[in-house]
Amino acid sequence: MTEFIRKRAANAKNDILSGLTVALALVPEAVAFAFVADVPPMVGLYGAFMMGLITAIFGGRPGMISGATGAMAVVMVALVKKGHAFGLENDMGEQGLQFLFITLLMVGVIQALAGVFKLGKFVRLIPHPVMMGFVNGLAIVIFMSQLAMFPQIAPDGVSFWSDAGAWFSALFSNASFWLMFGLVGLTMLIMWGLPKLTKKLPEALIAIIVVSAIVIFGNVDVATVKSFIVEGSNGTADGLKGGLPVFQSDIFTGKLWSMEALLIMAPYAFILAAIGLIESLMTLNLIDELTETRGNSNRECLAQGGANFLNGLFGGMGGCAMIGQSIINIKGGGRGRLSGIVAALALLCFILFASGLIEQVPIAALVGVMFMVVIGTFAWSSFRILRKIPVSDAIVLIAVSLITVWQDLAVAVIAGVIISALVFSWENAKRIRARKKELADGTKVYEIFGPLFFGSVQAFNSKFDIKNDPDKVVIDFMESRVSDHSALEAIFNLIEKYEKAGKQLRVKHLSEDCKALMVKASPKLANVIEDAIDDPRYYVVMDPEN
Repeated sequence: MTEFIRKRAANAKNDILSGLTVALALVPEAVAFAFVADVPPMVGLYGAFMMGLITAIFGGRPGMISGATGAMAVVMVALVKKGHAFGLENDMGEQGLQFLFITLLMVGVIQALAGVFKLGKFVRLIPHPVMMGFVNGLAIVIFMSQLAMFPQIAPDGVSFWSDAGAWFSALFSNASFWLMFGLVGLTMLIMWGLPKLTKKLPEALIAIIVVSAIVIFGNVDVATVKSFIVEGSNGTADGLKGGLPVFQSDIFTGKLWSMEALLIMAPYAFILAAIGLIESLMTLNLIDELTETRGNSNRECLAQGGANFLNGLFGGMGGCAMIGQSIINIKGGGRGRLSGIVAALALLCFILFASGLIEQVPIAALVGVMFMVVIGTFAWSSFRILRKIPVSDAIVLIAVSLITVWQDLAVAVIAGVIISALVFSWENAKRIRARKKELADGTKVYEIFGPLFFGSVQAFNSKFDIKNDPDKVVIDFMESRVSDHSALEAIFNLIEKYEKAGKQLRVKHLSEDCKALMVKASPKLANVIEDAIDDPRYYVVMDPEN
């Protein structure tokens, strides 16, 4: 009993320390992702807090960290823009937020239903090239979204393509651009170099503190979080106001729930739900491998759905599991639910008591953090393995990356899975073979090798010579597997053709489920199925007395 308590206490210590480290790293990323999604920073912080707390308590993977993520932020920005165009406004002075919050209610319901109907296991059907293309595309989209944070390089009317000389002249004389470029570079340099000196300090937070100190104490005139908030609200906002999340009663108005508005929000709800579940369950599988334990994917779907629904009610930007922060937690010793709970509560303390400090953070520091997220997210190994993997897998990887940039993450993953499935079907369709032999009594035997399914039916039919076959024919499925309804139909049609030719056809070594389906479809087919007692793979132990 003493040993049990000692181990529990030691694990609690690791969970608390790891949770605090994660909380420090969550703050800059939550603010940065809020800018990616074009929502106020406090909405990003609220989202990270609520996602982290609910999934830590009720999720299916202890030790996994959830919060505001770039994967969902890059989709949210388009939704928020459509909310702006719809002409809505809430008490936070930002248009389009109601669209986001109502959409998150839908996302929560969709994800919870995925857990209820136990759909979490289907993430295992996502091929590895699709996952690599997914993260590569995500990294590219986040990188492109950050470029808009830089000052305009050249005045309107001066284009690189029309007048390269004037464009370069404007670039080299643009002090604001180079100042931000230098601060972004310094942020990235600190985040790259600090872990080489010590891994006990959160590099993102230290980098932001250093760059912010340079800007504040050096009286450097650069854009900050506060200036972006004021600029985005036409000068009416006072900055960040720390406090507890507030129930968003404004979203329950008639116009927001009109058919026109819901038709705009519904597609985004399905896309965000799919992205959130895909990234969360991929992270769950990764943590399973790192800890050599097994999480509950369906329970995680329910927790993700509940957290996003709560975000919609209380004004958070929503999110999903975070691969980077989850790995930080696991490597820091966080294994239990306590680590996620501590991280979320510590983040709430930052919101309540340090919001005034957050608004002084330079935008350049956040952009630097996001660029390092991009570098860490991109699967650089994909360049090394492109020539080593099958051409079809390479095409899938590249296609998913491009579709992610062109459309969105959910469409890219679905397209990648479809392409992979078609390639798999095509390759397996070519593997069906038939070996022919004749028995002493003149019976012709077709020994089938390879899977029989919709893709291989045509090749299967071409193996038979009904006109020239003898009166007795046997099809042996010892080395084959009848996989679907198309395969059954092919067998039915073959039986009918032999019967019309006045010849006797028998099939043997069919699986039990295939036999049952054939007999159910037509009881008379029981006469063509042979019970293979001579199966060389199975040896029945007989009672010698019988």
